[in-house]
Formats: sequence, structure tokens, C-alpha cells
Amino acid sequence: MRAVVLVGGFGTRLRPLTNTVPKPLLPVGHVPIVEHVIANLARGGVTEAVLALGFKPDDFTAAYPDGTCAGVRLHYAIESEPLDTAGAIAFAAGHVGIDETFIVANGDVLTDLDVSELVDFHRRHRAEGSLHLFPVEDPSVFGVVATDDNGRVTAFVEKPPPGEAPSNLINAGTYVLEPSVLDRIEPGRKVSIERVTFPAMVAAGSLYAMGREVYWLDVGRPEPYRQANLDLLDGKRRHVRADAFGTSAVVDGAADVEHSMIGPAAIVAAGARVRDSVVLDGSVIAAGAHIDSCVLGPGTQVGTGAHLVRVVTGEAVVIEAGSHLVDVRVPEPSVS
Repeated sequence: MRAVVLVGGFGTRLRPLTNTVPKPLLPVGHVPIVEHVIANLARGGVTEAVLALGFKPDDFTAAYPDGTCAGVRLHYAIESEPLDTAGAIAFAAGHVGIDETFIVANGDVLTDLDVSELVDFHRRHRAEGSLHLFPVEDPSVFGVVATDDNGRVTAFVEKPPPGEAPSNLINAGTYVLEPSVLDRIEPGRKVSIERVTFPAMVAAGSLYAMGREVYWLDVGRPEPYRQANLDLLDGKRRHVRADAFGTSAVVDGAADVEHSMIGPAAIVAAGARVRDSVVLDGSVIAAGAHIDSCVLGPGTQVGTGAHLVRVVTGEAVVIEAGSHLVDVRVPEPSVS
């Protein structure tokens, strides 16, 4: 089976981590997010995946030079301009000539969903499209879905105002689609599958949904991204584990590191304290520095005695010795 993986976004909500690195290539447990996504698709029977690319496409081809990821053969569909979700799906599917049932996955969602179960559900219901649903406390920032007793979607509301959602079940970002869905999308146009295509399918009675409360996390913001890394330390994933220290990380025996992910080639000096944090590749934390609930981008340099709480840094940021920073991003993302 083939899949389209949506990885073309700019990662705006994760800046400054994504100033230089595409979001799907950021590591979770020392492995790129996109590799986790594709590995889970492979467990569900996917053998080929086309990456719908936009931002920094060459970074993906460089990351997987042999054209495979997690044992899955890769294809690359590079948009010349952003086409939104439906446009990207149609463009990528057309790039490889998809003409049978296929899967779509959002490249910033980590899940333990059994994709083969969603495919079986889809085929039993003779659906044109089938969604994975997941319950959340606040559905107002997601696509909210209501279904009848047979699983047919009766309402699809993208990001409803707080208190007005028809259910607490959200579109969890994994779909099974028939090629007829592609005929609903005007080629080469910017079209949202959530706002245009799915509501049209609801009106036609051809969209179904299956709820499964498995591990699921949208890692498009810094706090869920940090959580995704720490969840691997806590054993919360069904198939995935990770060591706290990446290859060639150097943590002094007199450093105090607790419940944190330390990336490859990172250095934590004597007397430094790191708590509940993610420290990416090549970062250096000097003696006496205290890091609490932070995400430090690749190559970040934290000076002696600095105190950082809930700080997110971009690549190669220098934090001066003795700095005290709380709840900031460095550099601060631009409004644009």
C-alpha cells in the first residue's frame, strides 16, 4: 500500500527550532519525526510513501540519500508554491500515479494507531474516505467530527469556537482515501481538505471515521515536542524506545541530569543541572548552568551559571554566562 505524508509546512509554531530545520526532521528520541511517522505506517502495511514537500526539500533528500526510510521506499513531490492540504495530497498522489486506496498522514503527528485497522474499517464501510478520531479536552483548535452510530460522519467543523464543537472527537491526521477523492480537488489550486473536501464528502455521505484512543500527539508546538521526547523516556509508546543520551554525548559524572533527552555530541559540564528538558545535537551546557523544562536547539551554547526555565532556542544560539531567562524563545520568532 502507498501513502502520502504531508511534510511541506514551514513549522511556524515551532520557531525558532524550525528557522533552519524542517519540522519533520527535528529529532524525537534521536530519530527524525518523519521517520517515526513512516515507521508506524510501515507497521500498518505501507511499502511506499511520497513526501509532499515544500520548505527545504533538499534537506529530506539529504537525510535519506538511498531513497528509503524505515524500510519504506520514498518518493518526493516538491511543490513550487504552497497548495494547502488537499492541493498537496492531490499533487503528491498525481506525482506517483496513485490509482487505488491510499493512506494520508500528517508529518507532525506521532501516534501508535494500527493503520491496518483503519484500512479494514474503511473497506468494511465501503467508504470514500475514513478518518482516525481522537478525543481531546479542548477541540477548538482542531477539526471536530461528529458521526452516526454506523461511523458515517455527519458534521466536520474545522476549529470551532470554544463551547460550540459538536463533539470532543478530533480529526487525528491519518486518513484512508479512495482515488475518487482526488477528483474532488482542482489540480494546481490551493485547497484545504479540512475546510473544503471533507465537508463536501460529508454532504455526499461518503466520509466515515473510526475513534481509537491510542497514543497520539501533535508535535507542532514546543511543549508537545518536548513531551514527545520525554514520553519515550517514560515508556509511553507501544513500539518505540530511546536512550536518554545520544551517540557521543558527553555528560560529566558531576553533572545532574534528570528526565531529559541529551542529543548526540552534546556536552553537559560538571555542576550543570538539567531537568525535564530536550538538548539537541552538539549543544554545550557549561558548569553551574541550570536548565529546567527547556528545548535547546542544535549547537546552543549555555554559559557558566546561566539559569533557563521553559526556554526554547534556535540553532547555534549563545546564552551568556549568568543569564536568567524564563518563558522566552531565543531568538524571538518574527510576527510574519
